[in-house]
Amino acid sequence: MLDLAITGGTCVLPTGTQAADIGVKDGRIALVGGPGSLPPAARTVSAKDRLVIPGGIDPHIHCLMPVRAPGRPDVLTDPPSQVSKAALHGGTTTLIDFVQCVHDRTIQQSIEATQAQWRNACYCDYGFHLTLMGEVPVPHFGQLADAMQDGHASIKIFTTNIRPGNLGRMVPHGHIWEALKVVAGAGGIACIHAEDNDIVMFMYDKLMRENRVSFEHMAEVHNALSEELSFNRVIRLAENVEGAALYMVHVSAATGVAALESSRARGFPMYGETLHQYLLYNAEDYKRPGGQMFHTYPSLKYPEDQKRLWEATNRGAIQVIATDELCCPLRVKLQGSRIDDTTGGNSGVEPRVGLMYTNMVTRRGYSAEHFVDMISSNAARIMGLYPRKGALAAGSDADIVLLQTGIEKTIRAADLHETDYTPWEGHVVTAWPTTTILHGNVVVEDGAFHGDLKHGQFLKRKVADEIRSRPAV
Repeated sequence: MLDLAITGGTCVLPTGTQAADIGVKDGRIALVGGPGSLPPAARTVSAKDRLVIPGGIDPHIHCLMPVRAPGRPDVLTDPPSQVSKAALHGGTTTLIDFVQCVHDRTIQQSIEATQAQWRNACYCDYGFHLTLMGEVPVPHFGQLADAMQDGHASIKIFTTNIRPGNLGRMVPHGHIWEALKVVAGAGGIACIHAEDNDIVMFMYDKLMRENRVSFEHMAEVHNALSEELSFNRVIRLAENVEGAALYMVHVSAATGVAALESSRARGFPMYGETLHQYLLYNAEDYKRPGGQMFHTYPSLKYPEDQKRLWEATNRGAIQVIATDELCCPLRVKLQGSRIDDTTGGNSGVEPRVGLMYTNMVTRRGYSAEHFVDMISSNAARIMGLYPRKGALAAGSDADIVLLQTGIEKTIRAADLHETDYTPWEGHVVTAWPTTTILHGNVVVEDGAFHGDLKHGQFLKRKVADEIRSRPAV
């Protein structure tokens, strides 16, 4: 007997979208069959009038991250328990956060410290990127290879310190070169926050001299030229390391898209992630009341950049739409008002799936399969989780979402589960999850939460050879 049957829905399968029933046993999808074809099940969930999709994957979130502002004490962003609960309400079942590999610990010690914060503290499944910091200690390169072999299949690198006084993040290019060799040898992928530090810091100095310090000028500091220079430099570096693959996080400008397109056209395994705030907001939104709530780093850009980002999501240089989730109260999000103290990140993990269906399928005519790729399957493929995650297929984890489409729902912070504000207040969406299933457990049903912190599992990952050998998605 099956543990769970999901019947009567329209399912987005790896082979296409069709009417199908899904049977679950021991936390995995046991079979996918035609309507009415399943054997008996202990529980049946009706998916009538629902689009059935694999659970969403957000590969770029930040829990328990210090928010730093000059003259103020650090504030930690919200914990995995809060963010993962919101994620499940929004149809996302897997999160990937970051381990800061600080210099006074071994990489394994840094991993263990982060795992201790997440163990039995997350309602959904999760993994970690390993963030290298500054001038990487020589012993860390060998430790990095060991950690990647143990299932931490991706690293994170900054090419900038982002803000003045925020020292210790930027990894020098010689160290990036060495790290790419290690990652390629270990079969992993490098996630790059790419901005040209010289340009960014020069623009901070310039605007401060000119007394143009309001955050409304942020796009002049974290500008498109910075993205162009840094993307091209780090991509060319990777192209000269055999087996190196890059995942460029939060692509924000047309120049970043062009750099990715050029390298992919030459056959190199380069992948792009953008954020829903770049697609739906631009630098003009900084001028709105409380405009800081729309900001993340790098800055919002301009309508012409948005146009190129949208074009790149249409089977182009952008494969993933993530959030750069940074969940904190509104008072923290708005505590800075200058170009050098505005809080980045956003509370966006819950509305992401509904927003992207609305803007991809309803408004732009993308297929359901394309939508699923952008919010789930491509992240699974690139980050070494497919087909365990991101697929409705026999053998895959039974992470399943029932999406109600053809509706008009207004997003309100009061209805969400992240924090006391949402940058998406007032947006009308045409789809929203009604049921979320994790490992065969119905964890959200018609707004009621049934999750358990014991459900969340740490995911070991291994990037497929085809992802690292060519632009496979």
